[in-house]
Amino acid sequence: MTVLEQFSLKGRRAVVTGGSRGLGLEMARALGEAGAELILVGSDEGHLLRAVAELSAAGHQVQGEQADLSSPAETERLCERLLSDYPPIDILVNNVGGRRINTPTEDLALEEWQRIIDLNLTQVFLCTKKLGGAMIPRGWGRIINIASINAVWPGKAMRGRSYETSKAAVVMFTKAVAADWAAHGVTVNCIAPGPFLTDANHRWIRERPEFDGEVAATIPMGRWGEPREIGGLVVYLASEASSYMTGSMLVLDGGKLLW
Repeated sequence: MTVLEQFSLKGRRAVVTGGSRGLGLEMARALGEAGAELILVGSDEGHLLRAVAELSAAGHQVQGEQADLSSPAETERLCERLLSDYPPIDILVNNVGGRRINTPTEDLALEEWQRIIDLNLTQVFLCTKKLGGAMIPRGWGRIINIASINAVWPGKAMRGRSYETSKAAVVMFTKAVAADWAAHGVTVNCIAPGPFLTDANHRWIRERPEFDGEVAATIPMGRWGEPREIGGLVVYLASEASSYMTGSMLVLDGGKLLW
C-alpha cells in the first residue's frame, strides 16, 4: 500500500456530529472526498438539509439525521437508530459542542453548567460508548473527538468556565478510552482547534468588527483559520495512515498557544 493509498476511506462509513455547518461540514466534506460514506448529524433541520444537498451535489454518498445532542436521552436514541439503520459505522467524529453562555462562575446556575457539560462532554461519552463500542468486535475503528485549545488555556474573555472544563475532560476521556481500546484496533484521538472563521465567529465579527483584528493579532500566523484547513487532519486520523497513533491531542491553532 502506497502512502497516498493509506489515506483512502473507500468502503468506510463515517458519522460526523454537528456536521451540517462550520468545522463539522468541512470535516465531512474532506472524509467524503477521501471516499467515505457520510452520515451527518445536526440539530437544525434547515442547515442539515442544505448540507446534505450540497455534499450530494458534489457526488458524495450522504445521509442526514436530525438530533439535539445536548439531550442525553436524545443522544442515546440517535445512537440506537444509527446502529440499526447504518451498520457498520467505521469512523465517528464527535464534533458537536459549543459555549453559548458567558456567565461568571459565581453567577452561573447549575442547570446552565449542566447543559454545557452535556453538550460538550456527555454526548461524547454516549456516542463513543454506543457507536465506538460497536467497533470493538470488528477489530477496527476510528474515533476523533473535537476538543479546543481552551482545554489547556482558559480564554481571557470567557466566563463560567463550563466550556473549558468540558473540553479538558474530552481530552482526558480521549486518552483513557484510547488506552482501553488500543488492543482492539480502535484508535481514539482528538483535535484541539484554535480560532477558526466558523459561522458563529462570523456573527461575532459582524456584531463587533474589531474582534476580527483583535484575535488575529494574538496568533503568530496573523490570521484566523479557514474551516477547510481542518480537513486534511481529520482524514489522516480516520485513515490507515494514522494506524500507530492513539490517545493524542493534535493542536491546530496557527500557533496561538505559542504566545
